Amino acid sequence: MDILGTSYYSYGSSSDDIMDLLGSSSSVGSAMQGVMIWTIIATILALVGGILVYFLFVRSKNEPKGKFAKWLKDFLAFKVMWIEPILKVVYYIATIFVILYSFTFLAVGGMGILMFLGFLIFGPIVVRLIYEATMMFIMIWHNTQCIADNTTKKSSKD
Repeated sequence: MDILGTSYYSYGSSSDDIMDLLGSSSSVGSAMQGVMIWTIIATILALVGGILVYFLFVRSKNEPKGKFAKWLKDFLAFKVMWIEPILKVVYYIATIFVILYSFTFLAVGGMGILMFLGFLIFGPIVVRLIYEATMMFIMIWHNTQCIADNTTKKSSKD
């Protein structure tokens, strides 16, 4: 031991030091019990709430009164899709990031210039391909929805 009381033969902290940082073992155990109890309560409440919202609001045959109530019913029934505008914004952000990030390779020098050119040219292309592949699924959903709407209109005329 030296003057400060540090032992040269110990590696790392002792379990007593760690328990002092975390608090007593009983308080850690009771905190974990509280977390587990709240997890069970939250799960039960989420199940009951989700089932009630579905059967009382989304699946209800009654047409809601008011503009907000109609929008909310369409939103909860997934007739309103927010993914398209969100993906567009994410695409713009990712493209700008890749272009700006490519400039970090200029600081490397040597092969960094080739990496800069590669990221600057191919980075936005790769981001665009990923965006278009994702949008294909949304377009398939949208076209399927249009076909379903047209089929429903034709069958109601007959």
